[in-house]
Amino acid sequence: MSQKFSKKINGIFIDPIIFTYNFHCKCSGECCWYGVYTDLKEHDLILSIKDKIIPIMDESQTTDINKWFEAPEKDEDFDSGVAVGTELFNNKCSFLDKNGLCTLQKLANNEGGHKWKYKPRYCILFPLTIFEGALTIDDEHIDRLKTCNKNPIVKTSIYEACKEELKYFFGEKGFSELEEYSKEYLNSLEKKNELASNNSREVA
Repeated sequence: MSQKFSKKINGIFIDPIIFTYNFHCKCSGECCWYGVYTDLKEHDLILSIKDKIIPIMDESQTTDINKWFEAPEKDEDFDSGVAVGTELFNNKCSFLDKNGLCTLQKLANNEGGHKWKYKPRYCILFPLTIFEGALTIDDEHIDRLKTCNKNPIVKTSIYEACKEELKYFFGEKGFSELEEYSKEYLNSLEKKNELASNNSREVA
């Protein structure tokens, strides 16, 4: 996929569809029902703080750490080259509580740290994802959801909806570069549309 794209930031290609794909979300934690893939390093970090996680889990979750994760598998889109999926327990991610809140984020908030300190990258980025080296839309997962999905009526793009997450992911410098690319791409798209409109009028 990445061969299709020309812009690269922090080693990751950018799929410009993120600037035009209209998206609307009424967050209910639904995206967490199916679990998420973590990098092996993220998996190891989570297990290293299990004694902090277990006390704030509720009765809908399991405190058996052997039921938190699936078996590791190779995946080049992860920094370590290995992905580890979270297991489903009571038909939801093992770290999702009965109120639709992430236990990992609750822990970070309780400690007074950044809310995404312990959350896996792919949790933070959704509805975006990294696929074959490119930042793009997680359309396969989006299609399963009712509360977060493509909405042609809403004029907010996925990019606009996820600016906080993208700034966290890319850092200030990388995000500034992404902002500039967004402006350049949308301007070029507008010029193409104007040219096409003018050409159609000339033909008519």
